[in-house]
Formats: sequence, C-alpha cells, structure tokens
Amino acid sequence: MTQKWLSIVGIGEDGLPGLSPIARSLVDGAEVLVGGGRHLAMLPPDDRPRLSWVSPISSSVDEILRRRGQRICVLASGDPMCYGIGALLTRRVAIAEITIIPSVSAFSLACARLGWSLPEVETLSLCSRPPDLLRASLYANAKLLVLSEGRQTPAIVAEILTQQGLGDSRITVLERMGGVHERQISGIAATWGKLDQDIADLNTLAIECIASSVASSIASSGIPNPQSLSRSPGLPDAAYHHDGQLTKREIRAVTLSALAPLPGELLWDVGAGCGSIGIEWMRSHPRCRAIAIEKSRTQYIADNAAALGTPTLQIIQGTAPTALQNLPAPDAIFIGGGITSEGLLEVCWSALKPGGRLVANVVTLEGEQKLFAAYEKVGGSFIRIGIQRAEPVGKFLGWRSLATVTQWTAIKPEPSSTALQNF
Repeated sequence: MTQKWLSIVGIGEDGLPGLSPIARSLVDGAEVLVGGGRHLAMLPPDDRPRLSWVSPISSSVDEILRRRGQRICVLASGDPMCYGIGALLTRRVAIAEITIIPSVSAFSLACARLGWSLPEVETLSLCSRPPDLLRASLYANAKLLVLSEGRQTPAIVAEILTQQGLGDSRITVLERMGGVHERQISGIAATWGKLDQDIADLNTLAIECIASSVASSIASSGIPNPQSLSRSPGLPDAAYHHDGQLTKREIRAVTLSALAPLPGELLWDVGAGCGSIGIEWMRSHPRCRAIAIEKSRTQYIADNAAALGTPTLQIIQGTAPTALQNLPAPDAIFIGGGITSEGLLEVCWSALKPGGRLVANVVTLEGEQKLFAAYEKVGGSFIRIGIQRAEPVGKFLGWRSLATVTQWTAIKPEPSSTALQNF
C-alpha cells in the first residue's frame, strides 16, 4: 500500500483551537511544517523544520517533493481545494499519498455572514490572477464572491465595476472571517475611493452588481454596454477594437457552434485577427483555454481580451505554420486566415487531438480549392454562409450583403478508426 506522507490541513482565523481532532493530530505528528507566515505563526514554537512559501511557489513544491517520505503537513487557508494550494499539490503528488482535511472555505463563510445561497453566486479568485478576469462574470443583478489578492483589490474591483457600467454596485469587504478581528466594510463602487478605510490583506469581496443610470442611458442609445454583453457566441462587432479584420457577429456565432467548446478544452485560433473567436471560446466557460496565433494584430487581441474578461488568452506573434511549433495539442482549431499557406492545413490536422474539430472559413476561390482538396482526403462537411444586413440607403433601408463565407468542418478520427486520417 502507498504510504500517505503528505497532509494538507485547512486552518481558519481561529487557528489551532478550530481544528478537528484528526486535523490536529496531523499537525502534531508532522516532521516538517509548511505554510505561509501567517499560518506558521499560529503554531507554538518547537524544533521542527518550518518551510515558508517562496516565489515562485513551484520552488517550494519542489522542496516538498525532495522530502518525500517524511511526514509533511501543509497548512492552508480554509478549503485547500478551493482555489488553494491543494489543487497545485495534487497535480504533482498522487492522491494516494495525500491526506486532505479542509476547513470552511471563505465562500461558505461569506454566504453565512450575508445570507446568500452559494449555488446562486458567481465565485472566482484574483489571487495571483489578472483582475480583468472579473469582467467576464459581470452582469446586472449578479452576486459575486471574490478572493482578494490583498488590501488593494477592493479599489481595483471598484474601478472595473465602474468602467463596466456597474458603478452603483455594492461592495462588501469581509476581513479575517472566523477570527477575533473579523470586520465588514461596505460601499458603492463609483464612490469607493472616498472611503477612508485601512483594509486588511486577508479579505473576501461580496459584490451585488447594479447597473448605473449612466450605463442604462448608453444601452438605450444602441451602443453596446460592457455589463450587458452575453456569454453566448456572437457579441456585437462594436464590442471589439479592430481594423476591419474581424469575423463578423453572425459568422462568429455559426463558427463557435461548429467548434463546440467544452470546459477545459484548448483552441488554436490561427490567423486570429483581433482575437474574437478565441475570446468568445474562452467566454463560453471559465476553464476553456485558447491560443491566438497572429502575425501583426497582437495589440488588438491583448486589448480585446482584457476588456472582455479573458486576459489569460495566450498570444503568439508569428506566421503559421512556423509559429505553431511546440504548442500544446489542441482540442479544436479555427483557421480564419492564411489557409493557402503552404503546409498549414497539414500541420494543423497533424497536431489536432483525435476526436478534435477543425473549422476553417474562407472567402476566396483559392481558399475554397484548398479546403475542397482537404475534404477529398479526410472528409468533413461544407456550408456556405451568406448574411445581409439592413443599412440606410438615403432616407430608406436596403439590404447590404457581407462577403459570403465558405466554412469547412472536419472531425479527426480516433486512432482505431479506419477512416483516412492524414492529408
């Protein structure tokens, strides 16, 4: 049987007295103690080695692994598996070697303080994560719980809310929950800077999203309002900063439907333009990942990704297929530009995981010829998308056609399939 040498114990602000008998026995029986300075300070002094987290945290994990076999106890805040160190350690150590004893998470404590139902609340962490991640979770009447990076996080969040047209939102800072120094501070996002409060580093934010009157007037004028953007594919074209190289709204919705994103999957957006396909792939679920490969418009992509709540979109500046080397294997690939580049389709098909989807859009005859040649070798399906929009013609309205798009979709067979797999 595998020996359990690593324990991860969640501890609250009440320290050792709040631990269960099992958790306390793991702490008392450890040969090595690991944790943040605040956690280790909760323990009485003794001669056992104590390891504090260092940056990068992977160095501390490496040190724990070097001590494999010793009885090591890691102290963590609340629930170690809720945006905590437990998730990182279980990627490096088999669960058969670990004992995890969680405490009450900050989210559960916050809901208990506010009377909120946890399943009805959006939750996320801004600890060591870009604050712009918050933007994808914002909408009128939403309730959010956010783990803070530190004392500056509430002001950063208040600014983002105001920028998103949610300046009337109410922010509650819950400090040091479960301890003798627990405190709440509340205020309105638009006027948060006027609060004269010394906020503790250990805090959780509760946000009640309320659209401001200014935002409502913007929305009624027909201009896209950031806080009202749907998570469904097909955001308004005006939601993007671009130079014309944009997959139009209607085409984008059809394309995302063909790509069929699932949580945790990785997309290559090849010839990404302003990044709209990769961004909306990631907006479909917080765990969706994407890599945008683009030769010249990387600043557009970065700006749009931050504004639309997907700042972790990976951007590769370069020309495909050369820029595709050494990238992780994707679950889906979208080719929006450069389809006639020598070897591009072959490289993409080879890199695609079995069962993965490849979707390509073209507007030229040369592009169609390339896709039809691929279709003859690996199959798939074609659709042609023609969109007309009503636009002013003098004082009247008339139909104006967008460029007709030919779309090819193919699913790579599993290795056991007898279907032709290579170009």
